Amino acid sequence: MKLRSSCLGFPRMGADRELKWAVESYWSSKTTAAEMQAVAARLRRKHWTLMKAAGVDVIPSNDFSLYDHALDTAVMLGAVPARFRGIAEPLMTYFAMARGMQDRKIGVDVPAMEMTKWFDTNYHYIVPELERGQRFDTDTSKLLSELTEARDAGVEPRPVLLGPVSFLMLSKMAGGSGSPLELLDSLLPAYEKLLGTLADQNVAWVQLDEPCLVLDLSSAANSAYRRALRAVAAFARRPRVLLATYFGPLRENLTLATGSGLDGLHVDLVRSPEQLDPVLRALPGSMVLSAGVVDGRNVWRADLTAAHGLVRRAVRALGAERVLVAPSCSLLHVPFDLQSETGLDEELKAWLAFAAQKVGEVVALAGQGGADSPTGRPFEASAEAIARRKASPRIRNAAVRRRVAAIDESMLRRGSAYERRAAEQQKRFKLPRFPTTTIGSFPQTAEVRRARSAWRAGKLADAEYQNFVRDEIRRCVEKQAAWGLDVLVHGEFERNDMVEFFGEQLEGFAFTSNGWVQSYGSRCVKPPILFGDVQRRGPMTVDIARYAQSLAKQPVKGMLTGPVTILQWSFVRDDQPRANTCQQVALALRDEVTDLEAAGISIVQVDEPAIREGLPLRNDERAGYLKDAVQAFRLATSGVRDSTQIHTHMCYSEFGPILAAIADMDADVLSIETSRSRQELLGDFASQGYPNQVGPGVYDIHSPRVPPVEEMVSLMERATRALPAERLWVNPDCGLKTRGWTEVEASLKNMVQAARQVRESIQVRA
Repeated sequence: MKLRSSCLGFPRMGADRELKWAVESYWSSKTTAAEMQAVAARLRRKHWTLMKAAGVDVIPSNDFSLYDHALDTAVMLGAVPARFRGIAEPLMTYFAMARGMQDRKIGVDVPAMEMTKWFDTNYHYIVPELERGQRFDTDTSKLLSELTEARDAGVEPRPVLLGPVSFLMLSKMAGGSGSPLELLDSLLPAYEKLLGTLADQNVAWVQLDEPCLVLDLSSAANSAYRRALRAVAAFARRPRVLLATYFGPLRENLTLATGSGLDGLHVDLVRSPEQLDPVLRALPGSMVLSAGVVDGRNVWRADLTAAHGLVRRAVRALGAERVLVAPSCSLLHVPFDLQSETGLDEELKAWLAFAAQKVGEVVALAGQGGADSPTGRPFEASAEAIARRKASPRIRNAAVRRRVAAIDESMLRRGSAYERRAAEQQKRFKLPRFPTTTIGSFPQTAEVRRARSAWRAGKLADAEYQNFVRDEIRRCVEKQAAWGLDVLVHGEFERNDMVEFFGEQLEGFAFTSNGWVQSYGSRCVKPPILFGDVQRRGPMTVDIARYAQSLAKQPVKGMLTGPVTILQWSFVRDDQPRANTCQQVALALRDEVTDLEAAGISIVQVDEPAIREGLPLRNDERAGYLKDAVQAFRLATSGVRDSTQIHTHMCYSEFGPILAAIADMDADVLSIETSRSRQELLGDFASQGYPNQVGPGVYDIHSPRVPPVEEMVSLMERATRALPAERLWVNPDCGLKTRGWTEVEASLKNMVQAARQVRESIQVRA
């Protein structure tokens, strides 16, 4: 018997990133809102048609977004912070919430809402801002418009809603007062109205995403779930509701889901196949099960035989009519279509599946879901590919494995404690209080991108391209020196992406030409595919760093991406423990760090923005991960002298729970994102006694605003109330790659001026 197949969500950007170009064209006033919306509508129709043609039975709607689905939910619920309410145009309000807005012609200057990682992914969501006495309303225009579009395309969709408890748990209270969960009673009527409206439209099923159900819940969150889910189940007018969980097991929260009175439950059986039997035992006869057996987070081809085994167990326990086959989560996190990858070799390509192929895997599993022994070409091809991958000599390197086995404790420690290193470094650099620097990248202009594209296409000779890059570096270094920055960077004009650039110079990585994945808003990344053992082919950044340093009297940082971030922002092999792969990457980076030092580079920054992202969602799994992550960073950075300063950078995450581990990384200087939250994070640094130097961001680079001097001074003064002035640096939140030179120049000049003002103020007070 054939089972029903479904999809929880689909990539938004399009095969050729059409949405990115349409949104950015609208932002730059090159096209109208109507033209942008027309592109979005065409993409939605294309994606629905693709899924329908593949044979998917249950297709989502309302999973599409012009920027972010959490932001969409806030707008849908009327949760628009007061500072944005004076913007008359709804679409301008929407994008101002995401990006901020600075338009002196109409007297608007508002900072954006906070942005942070979506659970343990590299997708960033906009954090809803709520307030005491928050009033919720419903704006169903997007929800109903996309429902109508789907029906016009011949699809009867299952609309997707972010559930009420997850919406609150992922939000923050303005001013930090109270818990968002206190607003549950005022929020539930809005959900009742939403579901009632969908019922009026004869919608049969709604997908209610409650990913926070896979977390360790506080008693307040547990109580909120118990009340909220039962309330939703009791709504007088509603479609049937599939409660969707993903990214981990339900464990002790299983009874919250199965006792909710709702109509279906989706569980992630890729991350947590062990939860299938408890779920089958607990599921009441009134609920259907959506079995997430195809990996929505990674690009490896599914083992269809193993996945079928899980599906078959569910069918035997529940009956075919109560089982749906699905990906583990939304396919938002994987590239669009493997068929567009003409540059990958056929052996490697046979190991992979992107969103379009994963939809096909789901359909194949559903077609054979009732069979005791699955048959057919999809199952044969899956078994062949998996066997060939396992036997391939490309995935193992004996020399790399011997080197990993030889790692000892002495390789994980700097020569001296931080206090002694700091004294040596200050003697060497003679930096002022509040030294200024940037995170690394400078604007990647259209000219830079064109030159790189021409070089990659063979239309620009190597020597010409290298001369072009060096000219860009020279101008960048000269500008920084003229603006008065204390520690410079080379600008990273030779780099396409902070992970891909290094992966291209390491063995064990493969690269796509069109494997784009949304990171935030219109920003897309193209994660490398880490398929085999990793080692460095040779120095990766030394020549560029040496050249940049030759141009300046100030120190110029060597810039590397850390081992954990390289893993997190790649599609990582699943045939060995991630910790082993991370050690291999760390050893390659260790060689690069020591080569930079030997070349005269006195400050090396090894960025780990993804270290918090990789933190397991469950507390009992975190200690092992943090130990491995800290050791990987120390393995990469501990081979240098005391007088060589090691920096690292982290952004867009809550670091309080892992601050002890961050301190244990023992970087001399840590730069962090704090401007959107107005330095809230520094309270954790103060209370936990973070011992080394910190650069809290004072310039939100994800917004097109130019922050005024007074704003930066205010942020720096807040920082001095949390940490000693002698341990504070001044820097932007993140790299400047996506910004334009005009705003960068104005912002960095303001930043330097702000640092000077605070130095003078501190000196006067002293």
